[in-house]
Amino acid sequence: MSEKPEAKPAAGETEFSRQVSAKAARKLKAQRHVTHTVWSGLGMMGLVGWSVAVPTLLGAALGLWLDKHHPASHSWTLALLAIGLGLGCFNAWHWVAKESREIREQEENGDE
Repeated sequence: MSEKPEAKPAAGETEFSRQVSAKAARKLKAQRHVTHTVWSGLGMMGLVGWSVAVPTLLGAALGLWLDKHHPASHSWTLALLAIGLGLGCFNAWHWVAKESREIREQEENGDE
């Protein structure tokens, strides 16, 4: 794990004062990032869900239209549904990876 090395205590600084200053710093950091709430987390989950659902439904709708207007020996609906699902999953994976990378960069820079 990547733990930060402990800072050398300043002259006259006690263990208690270090603990108090660390807690105060955590509290100030939490106050700066008020947007990270339960509702924003649920919103992100909804965004990921919709990024999968929309391409899947669009693929199914296009497939139904193609099956109705251009009948073939295979099902356009099933093929385009699977393609839409694959594209949606890729889109969600890409978005989550990007967000994860940004969070990791913020933690490394100490901007958490």
